[in-house]
Amino acid sequence: MQHSAVTLATMVLYMAVCLGLGMLAWRRTRTLGDFILGGRSLGSWVTALSAQATDMSGWLLMGLPGLAYASGFDSVWLLLGLAVGTWLNWRWVAAPLREATERLGDALTLPDYFERRFEDGSRLLRVLAATFILVFFVFYTSSGFVAAGRLFEALFGLPYVEAMLWGTAAMLAYTFLGGFLAVSWSDVLQGSLMFVALVMVAALGLALVGGPGETVTRLQALDASLLDPFAADGGQTLGAVGILSLVAWGLGYAGQPHILARFMAARSVAHIATARRVAMVWVIVVLVAAVIVGLTGRLLLPQTLTGADIEKVFIVMSTTFLHPVLAGVCLAGVLAAIMSTASAQLLVASSAFAQDFYGSLFRRSAGRAELLWVGRSAVLGIAALAFVLALDPDSTVLGLVSWAWAGFGAAFGPAIILSLYWPRMTRNGALAGILVGGVTVILWKQLAGLGGIFAIYELLPGFLLSAFAILVVSRLSAPLGRPSAI
Repeated sequence: MQHSAVTLATMVLYMAVCLGLGMLAWRRTRTLGDFILGGRSLGSWVTALSAQATDMSGWLLMGLPGLAYASGFDSVWLLLGLAVGTWLNWRWVAAPLREATERLGDALTLPDYFERRFEDGSRLLRVLAATFILVFFVFYTSSGFVAAGRLFEALFGLPYVEAMLWGTAAMLAYTFLGGFLAVSWSDVLQGSLMFVALVMVAALGLALVGGPGETVTRLQALDASLLDPFAADGGQTLGAVGILSLVAWGLGYAGQPHILARFMAARSVAHIATARRVAMVWVIVVLVAAVIVGLTGRLLLPQTLTGADIEKVFIVMSTTFLHPVLAGVCLAGVLAAIMSTASAQLLVASSAFAQDFYGSLFRRSAGRAELLWVGRSAVLGIAALAFVLALDPDSTVLGLVSWAWAGFGAAFGPAIILSLYWPRMTRNGALAGILVGGVTVILWKQLAGLGGIFAIYELLPGFLLSAFAILVVSRLSAPLGRPSAI
């Protein structure tokens, strides 16, 4: 599908601004600490918009509208889980983690935090945590590359692999140059673009259908199951397993390194409360708007989208019904969602390599400049692995995100929460929880085809088993951990 030069120019302008932010941040990035956490200098609004733009990624404008397009109102269970999980994360994890990481010798990464929190001289805890970060982030980042490929494929009629190559290049440029500051500054722009784009297309969809009432009436006439929150795609009963699987997404927040990094980078604990209020308004509005886009797209688009193409409903709605300039803004919003998360993920993964492997295990004498360039080089290496994984054109954004989200949520979520609020948690308990959570997600996914209880989203059993392992092993082992402030 070819689009006008105006739409293309709007997209190019947006990418030029992001690259400019990268060049500006280059001048302020002198150490690995600057590259990883931006010197802990983020204000309330930047912290909020950066955390939420990083959180939502391309699945917000592609995966979630696609889910609503295919299965209708059952997507509200996912919205409920995400909204509650977001609030709980901001309320109970953000400030304690910000305070604890600074108090424990200015820990820059989650593996760094775990090692210092439990005084683990063996470094086994650091290595295990960093390994899971690298494994799951390769898959998570590949979802961003898939989304970029879909966007450039739909916009410019390029073959999927070539489209993905160009999208990936756009993401890498400013991440490589400016590190955390470039990513965080651009997240403010990207979060704003995502908000405007989703609200604009959702409002347009409702207006073209004839309003909320007419939307409900027409969906009822088209397929009554679309309005049934207990009906899945094709009218099948969602059931308890399906509902739990969707709501369980909210459990993943406390374990997402790219989101937790924003909490750690806030200027002070005092900035967290304002950031939480900004973040909650943003997230509720965009989640509702994304579902509206999917539902109205089902009524408005003349050609039915099938398979992986359902994730293009926002793109098709924008380019079909909007002026080229506005379409360009909306499509820049898609690219913003993709870039904000993929760049943040690359950054956290590269920091795990540079700080937790290279600097802590292999070359402890490395200087600041050396570690900084190791971090930048790791961005390119991890991106190359993610690109290879994303080469399959049948991959879906939501599918890749869901697995990586489950991996992080199960491996780190219980460990983070209990390390902040349970003084009796031990180093061995942390090791057991991280290992059990991560391995459960990996194995459970392979058993999903058996159905029954194995059909439930792997995050839920992984999270529960991880928490159980921490509690049991901590009680059985010596109290090596030290209390965190509550």
